[in-house]
Amino acid sequence: MRRFAMTAAALMAACFTLSATAQVVVTIGHSAPLTGPQAPNGKDNENGARLAIDELNKAGVTVAGQKVTFKLDSEDDQADPKIGVQVAQKLVDSGVVAVVGPYNSGVAIPASRVYNTGNVPMLPVASNPALTKQGFRNIFRIGASDEQLGGTMGQFAAKTLKAKTAAVIDDRTAYGQGVAEQFTKVAKANGIQIIDQEFTSSSATDFLGILTNIKSKNPDVIFFGGYAAQGAPMAKQMRQRGLRAKLLGGDGICSADMGKVAGDAASIVYCAQGGIALEKTAAGREFLEKYKAAYNIDTQVYAVSYYDGVKLLADAMVKAGTTTDKAKLTAQLAKENYKGVAGTYSFDEYGDLKGAPTTVYTIKNGLPVPYGQ
Repeated sequence: MRRFAMTAAALMAACFTLSATAQVVVTIGHSAPLTGPQAPNGKDNENGARLAIDELNKAGVTVAGQKVTFKLDSEDDQADPKIGVQVAQKLVDSGVVAVVGPYNSGVAIPASRVYNTGNVPMLPVASNPALTKQGFRNIFRIGASDEQLGGTMGQFAAKTLKAKTAAVIDDRTAYGQGVAEQFTKVAKANGIQIIDQEFTSSSATDFLGILTNIKSKNPDVIFFGGYAAQGAPMAKQMRQRGLRAKLLGGDGICSADMGKVAGDAASIVYCAQGGIALEKTAAGREFLEKYKAAYNIDTQVYAVSYYDGVKLLADAMVKAGTTTDKAKLTAQLAKENYKGVAGTYSFDEYGDLKGAPTTVYTIKNGLPVPYGQ
């Protein structure tokens, strides 16, 4: 009996030790187009988030005395607002602590209402200014807004390209309209005359009719508010129609996929991305090398933002001392000043990134390269 009593006591002590050191599993949600024409961008974002999670788990993160294991619940919103809302409800119901994404403004705006109701912090790169003007306190945009992206290209067209006239095309999505409107506003303020405005859809691939109309007006530049899936064939068809204009756009066309599909025609493209040029910093170069080693492909646009976003969330959890209290996590995110690879993340009263840097790129050898490099 004495031997049994000692064994039982040892078992109880062992169980207590195991419970004290048990890992807490924290699931972060991810919403993006993982299928369809925008899948390269969605998978790129997912890869960035997974790379951060792998590093956090290898390093070991402790929150309020408990070791944390991070997991990613990645969902395909297909760049469709209705599906994006369904994905948002699924992630909220499953108990994710926060969400990185959505990627598309047209998805992020309606989905944000679900995340707000569920008190789930969301970290999107979706750039339409309306997203953060809804009065919600759970949104923290980890990329530049349309005001910054479109505005940068408006100034670039006027001051660097010395453009006097421009035509504007947008794909009627929340993103495309938003970035085109901001380009138009800043271009006009810098003396550029908008001589034509055309519209297309986010599924179109034939722009010959639109381009024929534009060619007759002979603009110096064409600004396209949309994504690479449309921007790449547009660039090729501009070449076919013999347009002399340069093709300008925001981050939606500023990707390796743009260069891959457009081929030689990508040489007429100038585009803006949020963040600093990764090639110009040691941390940026290290990230690009790690990403290539992990996935054997080059980054598209925002993998680094999602990488930084996940690590920002981990930093906020450590500082807030919780992995479950979303109110405390949201409050901590609002006062973060986190130095990531792509820049420093701190947010204004609306949840927009303070002083979000933007970089203008051209496409060389199939890849975005900072202008002038």
